[in-house]
Amino acid sequence: MDMRLIGMLDSPFVRRVAISLRALDIAFVHEPLSVFRAFEAFADINPVVKAPTLVTGDGIVLMESSLILEHAERIAVPGRSLMPFDPQAQVRSLRIVGLALAACEKTVQIVYEHNLRPAEKQHRPWLDRVHGQLAAAYRLLEAEMPKADSWLFETRPLQADITSAVALRFTREMLPDAVDAKACPRLHALSARAEASEEFRAFPFS
Repeated sequence: MDMRLIGMLDSPFVRRVAISLRALDIAFVHEPLSVFRAFEAFADINPVVKAPTLVTGDGIVLMESSLILEHAERIAVPGRSLMPFDPQAQVRSLRIVGLALAACEKTVQIVYEHNLRPAEKQHRPWLDRVHGQLAAAYRLLEAEMPKADSWLFETRPLQADITSAVALRFTREMLPDAVDAKACPRLHALSARAEASEEFRAFPFS
């Protein structure tokens, strides 16, 4: 039985898993359930109601995108890994993925603060701090991006490329003024290349 990936593609964590599974050539079925609009249906699969949720072929329920992808790496065909083999390159890849995930998390925090908390209860100093953390994450990501028109480590996109591109698209969709293209030209270029790839087009932001 194919694995099942539960969650909406407007979540960067769900989308990075879907794209990565496709890149790893791992068969799965995507079930686009919302943690808000389909809470009860989601809870029937995973009572914690956390996206992404992965149900393995054996029926084991996993959550947290990085843990799901750790499992995916272990069952992928040899030679398809999305992590560099060289230890130094792997450490740099982990740094880039961490920065991109931090950007996703800070974007979510800002969106939730604006959309879920009443305006009179929003804490401006905290929002300013989170905006600063988001800006720092993208500033540091830009410094890691390739100067040439290429991928970060190989001739194909690996996890660092995928997560960086997914993060930028998410932030641009949710907070259009948060990331200036002029301040992050290399990251925007990498994102555009990634979004044009077959794996990304198979799972568009929606």
